[in-house]
Parts: sequence; structure tokens; C-alpha cells
Amino acid sequence: MSTAAFPRPGAVLADLLPAATASRARVRDAALVVGGAALTGIAAQIAVPVPGSPVPVTGQTFAALLVGASLGAGRGLLSLALYALAGMAGLPWFAGGASGAGGATFGYILGMLLAATAVGALARRGGDRGVLRTAATMAAGTALIYGVGVPYLALSTGMPFGRAVAVGLVPFLLGDALKAALAMGALPAAWKLANRR
Repeated sequence: MSTAAFPRPGAVLADLLPAATASRARVRDAALVVGGAALTGIAAQIAVPVPGSPVPVTGQTFAALLVGASLGAGRGLLSLALYALAGMAGLPWFAGGASGAGGATFGYILGMLLAATAVGALARRGGDRGVLRTAATMAAGTALIYGVGVPYLALSTGMPFGRAVAVGLVPFLLGDALKAALAMGALPAAWKLANRR
């Protein structure tokens, strides 16, 4: 296999999808943005309540990080912005079918916007092409989600920050580690598969 078959440096997985012309590339990118928003909305419906916490365990954080890594910073940001705007407009696809702006968990959605952008930028630098790099990329994205979500939870509910950490961060660490492990297998494997073609 020639080296020309390998993805160019700075590419993300979505860049491997063919688009012969600029107009087809725009259509492809729009479809990817809508698809990423839909994936995040569908994954948000996987919601398990956590006793004593207003924040459920969901699949949406995992989806948001995968969308960012797969689509890159720009398309990832647009995709999560579309997800957030549609939910704010009343589409019931926030966690457990919720919608609307505000609420105790809305900060996590805002954090996902930042996380998808950062993870996408790291993926363009190869942050999704190896197991350890993917772990670091997912950890950075997760930290951004909590970095916005936990303070927002504290402010919106009036609970002390320490309590917000206890109910909005600590119960989710094991699940986040499992999500990172899934990404550590899936993203590098997708690159290996792409490199074989």
C-alpha cells in the first residue's frame, strides 16, 4: 500500500468521506452536523437516574465527545450547537426527553459545546489515533464538561459547590472511565480500518 492511501496529517475521521466537489463537501458537512446532533439527542435518551442527584447518567456525553473527535472542532461545535438550540426550542431530546433552556443540568450541555470543539481540535492533532492519546483527549473533553456543568449546577440550584461536586461529578467518574475505555478502543480501531482501505 502506498503512503498516499493514508489520511493526511490534520485529518479527522469525517474528512475521509469522499466529496468530489466543494458543493458536495458542503452537503456532506451539513449531513454530518445534523447526524452528530441527532446521535447526541438519541444518546441522551439513555438516561439512568442517580439517587440524590438531579443529574442522570446518560449517553449524551459519550456521543458529544465522539462527535467532536470524528467531525473535528468546527463541525463538532456546529453539531452540538444544533443539538442545544433544538432542545432549547422544545425538541424533547435532552436527557430523558427534557427540553428548554436553564434547568440544573443545562451547564453540562454548554460544557459539551466546549468539549466537542476541544476534542475535535485535539483529534486534528492526532489525539484520537492511539489508545493513550485517545484517553488523554477524552479526559480533556470530560473535564470541560464538568468544568462548566458542576458550577452551573451549584449556581442554578443554590447548593454549595462541594455538594455540587458530590452529586454532579463524583457519581459519574466510573461511568466516564468506561466511556473513555470504549473510545480508546473505537477511535484508534476506526483509524486502523481506514488505513487498510
